[in-house]
Amino acid sequence: MNDFATTATRWAVRIVLMLVGLVFFLCLMAVACLIALAWGGRALWARLTGQPIVPMSMGAMSPFAGWQTVYRSGSEWMAQSSSNAQTKDDAREGRSRRGVLPGAGDVTDVQPREVHES
Repeated sequence: MNDFATTATRWAVRIVLMLVGLVFFLCLMAVACLIALAWGGRALWARLTGQPIVPMSMGAMSPFAGWQTVYRSGSEWMAQSSSNAQTKDDAREGRSRRGVLPGAGDVTDVQPREVHES
C-alpha cells in the first residue's frame, strides 16, 4: 500500500507542477500578445493618421548615469554643497559660474601653453 501512495503522490506532484508551469507559460504568452496587439494598434493608428511609426522604448537611458553616483565619495558631496553656497553668493553679486567645473581653481600641476594654429 505504501508503494501505491508514494507513486500516486509523485504523479500528483508532477501533474500539479506541470499545470502550474503551463498556466505560467500561458500568462506570459497572453501578456506578450497584449503588448504585440497594443504595438500593432499604435502602428496602425500612426499609419492611418500619416504620422511616422515610432518604436516603443523605455526612453533615453544613459549607461553612465548610474556610475556617476558610484564614484562620488562623501567629501565630494560636501564640496558640492559648499560650492553651491559659493554659487549663491556669486549669483547675488552678479557673477556667473556657468561652465566652470567644481574644483577648477585647485589644479596646480598643469602648465598652460600657447595654441598654435596650423
